Amino acid sequence: MSLIQSSTFTNTNVSLSPSLSSSSQKFPTFHPTLFIKPSFSPNPLSVSPRKSPFFTTPLFCKSPEAEEEASPPDDDWLQKLPEKSKPLYSHSLPCIEAWLKSLGFCQSKDDRAVWLIHKPDWHAQLSLDVTDLYIRYLRSGPGNLEKDVERRFSYALSREDIENAVLGGP
Repeated sequence: MSLIQSSTFTNTNVSLSPSLSSSSQKFPTFHPTLFIKPSFSPNPLSVSPRKSPFFTTPLFCKSPEAEEEASPPDDDWLQKLPEKSKPLYSHSLPCIEAWLKSLGFCQSKDDRAVWLIHKPDWHAQLSLDVTDLYIRYLRSGPGNLEKDVERRFSYALSREDIENAVLGGP
């Protein structure tokens, strides 16, 4: 944020209110229309219910060796995890991210809310949406899925229930 010196600030839209015209008051009152927030920026976390929260760009995971090198900070967050019977909404985001990494998920570089997992029998993308957690089992992975299978889980479910449902596969 840059500062503008008052001696160099000249704006014809600034007006003094009558109460400020006395010499005891030093600050002008600004016209409110000069400070309207632009409304062109939609909430980046919101997802239209008609659109899938997943994207079609392939995701790449780090090698297991690179994951091991990056895991010590995650151990701290894993120790801070609430009980597995607690709803997922009671978990902090760093705890959820550490938990997903411990399950074998890796985070997308393009979209930090999207995670990928490769299991011997299936591949899946997981998306942390504003209101729900989505898992999409990919037809392109191993197995014989005729189409992608998508499931949605509320953050009100326990971490244990979500883990069992997600790792149970399609």
